[in-house]
Amino acid sequence: MNEKLAAATTMGAVTLFVADLDAMTAFYRDVITLQVLSAEGDSVVLGRAGTPIVILQHSPELKHAAPGSAGLFHTAILFESQTALASALASVAQRAPQLFTGSADHLVSQAFYLNDPEGNGIELYWDRDRTEWSWTHGQVEMATLYLDPNAFLQQHLTEAAASGSTAAEAAQIGHVHLSVGDVASARDFYVRRLGFDATASMGEQALFVSAGGYHHHMAMNVWNSRGAGARMPALGLGQVDLALPNADALGELNERLTHFGTQVADDGQTLTFRDPWNNTLKAQLA
Repeated sequence: MNEKLAAATTMGAVTLFVADLDAMTAFYRDVITLQVLSAEGDSVVLGRAGTPIVILQHSPELKHAAPGSAGLFHTAILFESQTALASALASVAQRAPQLFTGSADHLVSQAFYLNDPEGNGIELYWDRDRTEWSWTHGQVEMATLYLDPNAFLQQHLTEAAASGSTAAEAAQIGHVHLSVGDVASARDFYVRRLGFDATASMGEQALFVSAGGYHHHMAMNVWNSRGAGARMPALGLGQVDLALPNADALGELNERLTHFGTQVADDGQTLTFRDPWNNTLKAQLA
């Protein structure tokens, strides 16, 4: 049995259950600078260059989760250039500055943080080239260094980008960061069962995992949710998609999850399963 996810695994779209579909669609379109790729009934798909990034599912019957619950920490959208990132950051500064929560240079990346109108965390970021990342014994060096958002805009926001010229540039979900009840259970599920590599760890506070030598495709922390149990249905995170490179990789994942006793719904095209906190994950072909 193959113990690892395929190296070419990447992240797919993140589905959010939302109370106000129109307002959230406008936010991700106008503030985050995504494009509406499709809108059918109670579901709107937004993305860039044809790649779905965020799927909004109208769920007005749901309420916000109680404080301290497991769920989404942030959805991280990866931009291909600093110019495109600066364009999105400028849009946030102009249209929703009150939702901005911070910024950081993580050595591997430059990142800016905010919340959407319903409280879901968002990271907008750009990766440095992999040749600039530093690894020691299989662990990638990351830090949280000061990053001045105004200086970043001055350096990278061109006149063309400010007028929206980068809106057609591709972007994607780079990683998804979850709030969980404990790191040991997260390691057991995401590394041992799912097959990610652990790339960084902060003791019992946080774990970072990836496939194929990326700094992290997913992360789990207990900063707001230590001791949290399985989630009840609530607004916020609906589903995390994983994009696997081929049918063999999908079959190997199914075999591994089944081996460990994880319940998997297999429709022949996708695998759907849940982590220990009732977060839904769907694996499908890229």
